[in-house]
Amino acid sequence: MDLAKQAKIVDSIHDTLHDFVGQRLKVRANMGRSKIVESEGVLMQVHPQLFILEVDRKRGRTARQSYQYVDVLTGMVELSQNGEPLFEPFVPENPLADTPAAVDEREEETVLS
Repeated sequence: MDLAKQAKIVDSIHDTLHDFVGQRLKVRANMGRSKIVESEGVLMQVHPQLFILEVDRKRGRTARQSYQYVDVLTGMVELSQNGEPLFEPFVPENPLADTPAAVDEREEETVLS
């Protein structure tokens, strides 16, 4: 995926989230090393590079978390509302599956089989 296409997708994520300001969203963030954080909160602000959620904590407390649009683009952060994802995956599950080398390998496998 080239940079121009990525920039357009990030802009569309920003525009979409701008419409959800003030609404409750569920966030599932991959923090690395098999650590996945799930939280629910209100989308407070959208900025050019990131968005801010005010999430619920124990005993009625809240905390603010910020995420980058690029993390949504790469699938590291997933957003949903009422169980419905706001965005479909932008990056294919197996990005190497349709490269010319992979296609050649599949063709060779079918010929040899």
